[in-house]
Parts: sequence; C-alpha cells; structure tokens
Amino acid sequence: MGQAGERHRIVIVGGGAAGLELATRLGNRYGRGTRASVTLVERARTHLWKPLLHSVAAGSLDRAQHELNYMAQAHWHHFTYSFGEMVGLDRAAREIELGAMSDDEGREITPARRVGYDTLIIAVGSVTNDFGTPGAAQFAIPLETPDQASRFHRRLVNACLRANSQPEPVRPGQLHVAIIGAGATGTELAAELHRTVRAVVAYGLDRILPERDIRIVLVEAAPRILPALPERISTATADLLGQLGVEVMAGTRVSEVRADGVVMADGAVVPAELVVWSAGVKAPDFLREIGGLETNRINQVVVLPTLQTTRDPAVFAIGDCASCPREGHPAPVPPRAQAAHQQASHMIAQIDRMLSGKPLTPFVYRDFGSLVSLGKYSTVGSLMGFLVGKSMFIEGYFARLMYRSLYKMHLTALHGGAPTLWRTIAGLLSQRAEPGVKLH
Repeated sequence: MGQAGERHRIVIVGGGAAGLELATRLGNRYGRGTRASVTLVERARTHLWKPLLHSVAAGSLDRAQHELNYMAQAHWHHFTYSFGEMVGLDRAAREIELGAMSDDEGREITPARRVGYDTLIIAVGSVTNDFGTPGAAQFAIPLETPDQASRFHRRLVNACLRANSQPEPVRPGQLHVAIIGAGATGTELAAELHRTVRAVVAYGLDRILPERDIRIVLVEAAPRILPALPERISTATADLLGQLGVEVMAGTRVSEVRADGVVMADGAVVPAELVVWSAGVKAPDFLREIGGLETNRINQVVVLPTLQTTRDPAVFAIGDCASCPREGHPAPVPPRAQAAHQQASHMIAQIDRMLSGKPLTPFVYRDFGSLVSLGKYSTVGSLMGFLVGKSMFIEGYFARLMYRSLYKMHLTALHGGAPTLWRTIAGLLSQRAEPGVKLH
C-alpha cells in the first residue's frame, strides 16, 4: 500500500486487450477519487485488437477505422498514459525502468526514466517465436503489431503492381505467399488472402491470372492445422481451405527462410517471395528473469493462482506474458484472448479486495470454446458449457455472429454499450463508400 494519505499507485505495463481493458475500468472506478491512481505504460500510440491483425495484413480491414488512441482513452477514462517501453524492474525501490523513446529521425521524444508503483501489473502480451530458424528474422514478416500487418499488405500490393507492370511474365513464386504456422492467425490469414488478392487484381491488373499466378501455402509442423483446437474444427477448416485452393502442408517443418522461398526439413523448396511467420509464441525477451522474477523457458512470468508473481506479491502478470496454473490441468492457462479478458476482469476484483484489506482469490479460467473466422467464406468453432458442460460445434452465419460479438465485447469494455453501437453503425455506413479491399 502507498504511504498514509497518498493514493495507491497502480501501474499497468502493456496496452493490449487485457492491459487496456484493465486500465480503462480501473480508471473509471478510481481515477477521480482519492484511493488510487492508475497509470498505463505503453510504447505504442494506438491500440488495435490483436485478432484483427490478419485482416489488416490481408487488406480486408482499414486499421485507421479501428485503432484507439491511448492519450484520448486515458483522458476519457481518468488514467495516465505514459509513453515508454519497460526495460528494467527495481523491486526494492518499487520502480520500473523505462528506456528513452525516439522518433523515426532519431530525435528523443521522452528520456529514460523511472515510474514508481505500489501495485505493478505486467500485461505485455506475446511475440512470435521463430525458434532461431535461419532467415526467418530477415525474410519473414511476423504479425505482432499493426505496423507489421500493414507492412505485409503494402508488400503484397506492391508485388501485384510490380508483376503487372514488368515486361516479362510473372515468375514462378513471384506472387506466392507462404504462411508458416497454421494456428488461428495463419489459418485465418490464408482464407482472407484468397479473396483479397483476387480483389486487388480485379482493379485493373489484367496481366495477372489468379488461378495461374497466385498460390497460397499454409505450413504447419503439427500433424494437422489448428493443433490447439478440437479436431472437428481443424477438419472443417482444412476442407474449406482445400476448396479455396489453399495448399496445406501439415506435418512439415521449416529449416530455412530465403528471399525467394522456404526450405523444408526434407530439403524441398517452396517458392514464395512473400512469407509470413505465425508459428509459435513467447513472451518478450526483456522479461527473462526481469527484476529477479521467476520466468519459464518462453519468458513468461510465473504467477500464483492469485495472479501474483511467485517472488513478489506486489507484482502481478496477466495475459499471454503470464504462466498461470490451471486447476485440474497439467498445462497452464492457454495464451488466448478470452483468457486475457477473464484475467483482466479478475484483476478488477483483486484490486478492490486489496485496497479493502481483504485476502485475494484464485483465478479460475473458463473455456468458452474456440472460433476461427475464414473471412466472408465461413466461420467455424465450438461453444463450451452450453449443453450441460459439453461442447457444441457451430459454423456458418451463427458462428460468424458469435465471432463478431467477441470484438464487440472488447469495444464495450473500452467504450461502453451505447458508443459501441454508434461506432458499429458508422462503420457499416462508411463501408459503402470504400473499395472492398485496401489498395495501398
């Protein structure tokens, strides 16, 4: 607790879905009072719901219409936004260390500094794990941030423009896309790209023949795509991808990524000048044993059921960056959006109890099922607990409606019900005046 008469300093590091929802709700609750202050530390300027990144990469979604400005959100919901990147932790002084931030021209924006806390909540999410594969960092684009998703889309449109304007025919592999990792992100991207690449070509790029020149390959090391989801979802998704002409290579490991393609473990080469790496996740490297906290092999901070770190009760971790035990399961809580949302909600109650001097309660994860969006083609998934604890397989329009409702729940947590409704209506109206795919 803070010193007598002072506000309890709550510092949240990371403005992803969990961190931003938590900062917003705590700001609404405590920001204008005298009990606690809330600070969100984030190195980005804007927030975009991470499950939307594949749509930004494919060009089916304009990120500008869905991004949220942290400064504005902080002003509206009574918390402090601190622009910076956490680089260290001094638990003895109860301070986090922030590195200096510079602009694209190298000019300093904010200096290196320290931010004090009474309660620290680490919610920095996860990053792509390329497992040290040669060439992956140089030639493959991960989909961790909106900037990376936009970068891939620009490369895709530029590749189409280049192929259409060059004097020679389209080279083998020139318009081929290899997606490494058939989890939710990679699988959803493959389906979206099948439609959006053809939509780009339809805007006057008549020298490109999609059936001849465009190829999308989805590579997965596990025996089937979507290995973390029920087999029925995997099978239904694979069948649809096959109907679209997406080539699925399951049970295949990548040994190298090159500028002109991907080399498999058996030596086979898949030509592709556009490569996306979406296989595997880990917590950011800076978390590795930061401040003496316990971390696991993928840099996740190990926490107790209360979400407190094992070595410091004043430091919590939630979301993908936390390794949280799961009652009745040998594996920890999975790094999924619904887990992060549930942990953010649980932290609200934990803060309330802590400020009131009550004991903290353990977090209990509830699996509500899985949904995979295949763009405008279909959505498949399963809902848990609807049939007396059993799962129910869903697909088609109802599944798509459920998938969209997840995003609306996130928006409602950030803005409230009425503003979310008006934003939805405005988005539907603006779509009528825009191309069906982003062309730049």
